[in-house]
Amino acid sequence: MLIIDIPGFKTLEIHHLMLDFNGTLGIDGMLQHGVASRLEQLAKSVEIHVITANSYGNVKEQLNGINCNIVIIDPKHQDLQKAEYLKNLGADNTIAIGNGRNDRLMLRKAAIGILTLQAEGAAVEALVMADVVVNDIHHALDLLIYPKRLLATLRS
Repeated sequence: MLIIDIPGFKTLEIHHLMLDFNGTLGIDGMLQHGVASRLEQLAKSVEIHVITANSYGNVKEQLNGINCNIVIIDPKHQDLQKAEYLKNLGADNTIAIGNGRNDRLMLRKAAIGILTLQAEGAAVEALVMADVVVNDIHHALDLLIYPKRLLATLRS
C-alpha cells in the first residue's frame, strides 16, 4: 500500500494501480524499455492491473514475468468496462494511468488519474478528466516511486 498525504487535496491510501497497455505501457504493441523494472518495483507496494483490449494480441507475451494482473476486455465499450473494473477494485484506493478516449472514465473516477502524452498522443476527453499529465509512462510511474513529485504537483 502507498500512503500519500497531499496538503490541500487529500490523503491517498493506494492499494491498486490500473493501467492501459497500448499507448500507455506499450507503443505499437511493444512494452516500452524501462517499464518492466518500474512495474516490478511498484508491485512491492500495490497490486497492478493492466486492462486492455489487446489490440496487437501479444500483451501476455509483453508482460511475461511481470507481477501484474492482465485483464483482456472486449473491444466494444472499453470505457465502460474499464470504469466497471475500477469500481470493483475500489476507485478511492486506485491510481489509473492511460491516454485514450477509452480511458477517460477511469481517469476521472480513480483516486488519481494520470494521463501520458506519448507517441500515440492523447485524447482531449481523457486529458480533461485526468488529475496529472506527464510526457511518458516512465514519468507517470516515477510519480508513484517518488511520491513527493506527485505531492508537489497536486498540493494546494
